[in-house]
Amino acid sequence: MLPSSLFWNRVLWGLWLVFALLGWPAIAGASDTPVADPTVACRVAGIKTEVRCGQLLRALDPARPGGPQITVHYVVLRSVARNRKPDPVFMLAGGPGQSAIGLAAAVLPWFERLLLQRDLVLVDQRGTGKSAPLMCPPPPRLPLGAASAQAQAQELTQCRAALERLPYINRPSDLGFFTTTLAMQDLDAVRQALGATQINVVGASYGTRAALEYMRQFGHHVRRSVLDGVAPPDMVLPTTLGPDSQAALDALWASCRASRPCQQAFPALAAEWQSLWQSLPQSVTLAHPLTGQLLQVSVTREAVMGTVRGALYTPAIAAALPQAVHDAAHGRFEGLAGLESALQNGAPHLRLALGMHLGVVCAEDYPRMPTAAGTPPDSTDPQTQYRSACRDWPQGAVPADFYRIPPAQHATLLLSGGIDPVTPARHAQRALQGLGPLARHVLVPQAGHGILSHACMHKVLTAFIQASDDAQALAVDARCAQSIPRPLAFVRPTVAAAQGVP
Repeated sequence: MLPSSLFWNRVLWGLWLVFALLGWPAIAGASDTPVADPTVACRVAGIKTEVRCGQLLRALDPARPGGPQITVHYVVLRSVARNRKPDPVFMLAGGPGQSAIGLAAAVLPWFERLLLQRDLVLVDQRGTGKSAPLMCPPPPRLPLGAASAQAQAQELTQCRAALERLPYINRPSDLGFFTTTLAMQDLDAVRQALGATQINVVGASYGTRAALEYMRQFGHHVRRSVLDGVAPPDMVLPTTLGPDSQAALDALWASCRASRPCQQAFPALAAEWQSLWQSLPQSVTLAHPLTGQLLQVSVTREAVMGTVRGALYTPAIAAALPQAVHDAAHGRFEGLAGLESALQNGAPHLRLALGMHLGVVCAEDYPRMPTAAGTPPDSTDPQTQYRSACRDWPQGAVPADFYRIPPAQHATLLLSGGIDPVTPARHAQRALQGLGPLARHVLVPQAGHGILSHACMHKVLTAFIQASDDAQALAVDARCAQSIPRPLAFVRPTVAAAQGVP
């Protein structure tokens, strides 16, 4: 879950970069009373084999069953087993605003072992993917450039006006019916349509908040839960993102000081970062990372901070930050521009539905943000950005119990990365206290946002869900992830080194 500085123009990482898990095929009936298969054969981009697609008609506002209707789309990837287990795995995507179906091909390998016994179900949450999407195209930007606050406000106004013209939005307040609570009621309707008495829930990033809300409303229908990068309902994303990303950045500087090659290459890295920060905004000439065209760009603090935050999600990408920051401090911004381009263009399937994103954050997080208390606005602070975006956005109703995490009724596995810039372990620890003795927290010290992206965790996930009882599930061996190292910082080879000169 979590945005960079210009969330409606940049990929909100986390995701996921890893969150959305995906699966496979359609689900088998699992209740005592068999149900007809509500799905049809279909194809999903990036998956070679045929899968099953389904859809449900749902009231946008449950209190107005005769009002606007939306169609919730889902995909079932069917197990290869002749006698597959009756409890499918439901994957909940991140963001908020990602399409679960859109992530299918990217994470399919993670669930190969699970498909030997169980179906996987991917539901596009209301407001995302094909389920009444609330998408706005990102406005064009120069590399490392950002629009003024006034221009951003105008872009958001235009986005909202376009969304209000959608056929399933009859009045402006209808944009408030895209909350997590309503989305999880849709998810349970899919469970019922598939005839499953119980399901296994796997959520990543914002998907963990969705999973916790499903557990709160429908816990008796959950057999196992896996929460990767825990974002509990009381997290208040705009407030936590700043300090959590700063802690991850400080950890990166510390790791460089502790690494001889990095320290030798960049002996004053933290000071260079401060020097760069104080120099912004500044006008520079740089080559466009995709076309090579020379451009005159006003590099802004918002763009640089958004790029740094995005890179920190994944340690392998963050490894390029020391060199990029060092170069930028000396007037060469191509490295940062290349990172920004990779984050924005490298995974188009991770693009967020801005309307759904704001529908969630403005209803669930914004009301719990502290007041600005007269402090001058900081354009790089997520709180400033969300206050501006949410001030006039329709806010849906959120039950008081939404922020309460009840004791788990089943084995629940929580996963955290020690250098995660958006959902660090402190949030999982808070959730763990509410979930109680049927929950276990696994911390991977040198991992970023998304633990299930590591190959060894695929076996852990499989063993946890396949375990015959809760005690066996909670005892699963997850030590394989503890020794995962932080990738070494990238240091550009010198001409002398390339020629073998000592």
